[in-house]
Amino acid sequence: MNVHEGTKRESQGGRLTVLRQSTLSTVCIYVVFMLVGAGVGWLVGLLADWLVTLPWAPLQGPAELVASIPAPWLPAAGAVTGLALGLVAQHEQLVIRLSYDRVVLTCKGREQEFPRDAVAAVFRDGKQLVLLGHDGGELTRQECDLDVGRVADAFTEHNYVWADVDPHQDEFRRWVPGTPGLPEGANAILKARQESLEKKGPSHEDVWELRGELARLGVVVRDEKRRQYWRTFRKSGPAVE
Repeated sequence: MNVHEGTKRESQGGRLTVLRQSTLSTVCIYVVFMLVGAGVGWLVGLLADWLVTLPWAPLQGPAELVASIPAPWLPAAGAVTGLALGLVAQHEQLVIRLSYDRVVLTCKGREQEFPRDAVAAVFRDGKQLVLLGHDGGELTRQECDLDVGRVADAFTEHNYVWADVDPHQDEFRRWVPGTPGLPEGANAILKARQESLEKKGPSHEDVWELRGELARLGVVVRDEKRRQYWRTFRKSGPAVE
């Protein structure tokens, strides 16, 4: 997808660069969701009309109720539902605001701000943007669909350290129950997180909250095909989720 990059002046910190999905990409998201929603509504209407012709078919009551709805209303309702889903998708997109003195990340209505002197390096891990602290811990890890080249250029232009790969990638070990070398309590959290990862998926809120709990213990965790890999770091201050 294309990235829209805007630049303006700030009262503090000099030039501000804003990275977000382009207007065209956002419009395409809305159009796709609305068309899919309208199509689903149309198919639901056809299915209901077919079911009411089969006396032996289940769900006759709901099918008759749906079949009684005027034909244009179902696709219209589907399109409105698709529009709502498009709004949710846009709400979940990452927006990056960069200046020479801070990084501000906004996603899902939540804003995180990091002063420049707290950020040791920035890199892309798969589809996730990672900010590293000077103690080796991760300040944040966010889903990022923005073009990696544009993101890297923007951070570099603002004199942040951009790494092509995770500087600590060789330190990660795969987690198995009872793994030695972890801080007290970390195995229990990793076990709970593994269960959430398998049942609810990597984007679930529980999975991300437990990542924060591990960071408070001095443990960095990354996921690969619903497997957890971990490393430790020496905490130098409060963990940031």
